[in-house]
Amino acid sequence: MLDCLIIGDSIAVGVSQIRHECPAIAKSGINSTDWKKQHLNKLPVSKVTIISLGSNDWDKKTSDNLLDIRKKIAGKVYWILPSPTRKPKERNVVIQIATEYNDIIIDRPQQMSPDGIHPTYNGYKELAEKTK
Repeated sequence: MLDCLIIGDSIAVGVSQIRHECPAIAKSGINSTDWKKQHLNKLPVSKVTIISLGSNDWDKKTSDNLLDIRKKIAGKVYWILPSPTRKPKERNVVIQIATEYNDIIIDRPQQMSPDGIHPTYNGYKELAEKTK
């Protein structure tokens, strides 16, 4: 069993660059459909899982995908929320699932890069700290 695991998209990749002790199953640009297809059946068991998914979703399967992923996780879960302005529907899905499972919700950090999607280095440090 792993102590911690980071899964998801480019934001998960950024957090993993700060939390070196946590293996990551993350890829920039990946959506929840592709992440689920590629990784769900080989998801390792972890005491803590940090999830950042939904920011790259474009179809109506986000809720089903994230729920299927969450059902496979037994330990403590931290969810990093998608952008409230760019992905409000996906953000609401994450909040709903996290609330249902009594998971910890982490909002976007104050320090964001100019693209409005990705945190700055200090923003990633803030996210990483909140997952400890």
